[in-house]
Amino acid sequence: MHDKNYSYPLDPGWSTAEIETVIAMFRVVEDAYETGINRQQIMDCYRDFKNVVPAKSEEKRLGKEFAKVTGGYQLYDVIKAAREQKAGQIKLSVK
Repeated sequence: MHDKNYSYPLDPGWSTAEIETVIAMFRVVEDAYETGINRQQIMDCYRDFKNVVPAKSEEKRLGKEFAKVTGGYQLYDVIKAAREQKAGQIKLSVK
């Protein structure tokens, strides 16, 4: 888990706690592609993430930046899969 070192897209205006929340969300996205992760864990992390990044436009921008540095790990696709699947593990592959 987390074998690669990615440069997470972060806002320097965020507090340490907010940065930790956003990093946790991106780690969940990594896990969804690399090992699989529990759907509820994704949803819990996303709820916290939305408290830091409430604007859809900012979420999209961060998601695009993250996809660029990871070679295609999509925040949107992970959340979409978690919303569509009501329980169990989420495991995606890069398109």
